[in-house]
Amino acid sequence: MNSAPESNRFDIVARIAGCASTLRPAEREVAALILDDLASAARASIGELARRAGVSVATVTRFAKAVGCEDVRELKLRLAQAAAVGERFLHSGAAGGGESGESGDSGKRERRGEDGEPQALVTRVFDDIYTVLARHHELLREAPFAQAAAALRDARMIYVFGMGGGSTALADELRFRLVRLGCPVASYQDSVLQRMVASTMSNETVVVALSVTGRVPELLDSCRIARDYGAKVIALTAPASPLATLADWLVPIVASETDFIYKPSSSRYAMMMALDVLATELALAQPEQTRELLRRMKHTLDAHRGGGERQPVGD
Repeated sequence: MNSAPESNRFDIVARIAGCASTLRPAEREVAALILDDLASAARASIGELARRAGVSVATVTRFAKAVGCEDVRELKLRLAQAAAVGERFLHSGAAGGGESGESGDSGKRERRGEDGEPQALVTRVFDDIYTVLARHHELLREAPFAQAAAALRDARMIYVFGMGGGSTALADELRFRLVRLGCPVASYQDSVLQRMVASTMSNETVVVALSVTGRVPELLDSCRIARDYGAKVIALTAPASPLATLADWLVPIVASETDFIYKPSSSRYAMMMALDVLATELALAQPEQTRELLRRMKHTLDAHRGGGERQPVGD
């Protein structure tokens, strides 16, 4: 089945929930059945939906039209698309738990440790970060950091592209790291600016593209344009993604989200780890230049703010 036209997309879950109070009583039974299990409703025939809800087939058809669908076929398509987002975003029990020893409301804030005692939220967040970093410790050992760092070292200009939440912030993070090493670098998060900049590139330019999914259409377009004009691409992204296929050097980032949806994604820590390794690899590729640049920065900062020997070079 084809997806709904771009101009006619809407959130079927929100639509059903929002109009439930205006539906006829029989139609509300259909709404309750669907909201209780989207995936099952998407798979069911119109007759099965009617039977489960205790209503007529005609009521299911009227319900589909009442929530903005042309027919039951379109309703089932939209339900399937909504179910693909994941049950963990639809029910409080799933969103709070999903791992051994978790359940109900307590899962939203804590889970049970091996001794059966509730874990503090700070421990839970730490554990998720540690798990992601440990997994990527092995994964990144085979990544082509040396080759990517050599490309950055030789580039006339480096552009860092990131869009969305974590990648937007980390694009600036990499710019901050590379500026300390004397690199000509700029970061762009706006899709139109990315396209404009990409059209100015050459074979002396390197793009560092950040995307956990590797499937952001605008970012993919910008990288394709950059490649068309001769730029090389270093991608920090999912190995099997469309962005990975555009990369000259791929640094793999594998997201593995838990059912605990309330905290920020820990995948950005994996990407930050990869960025730190890349920046450190570049620093070690030009140690004398790096040492002198960092010495100058430390001298300048200490003269400005005061400080001790072990204060960081930049706050």
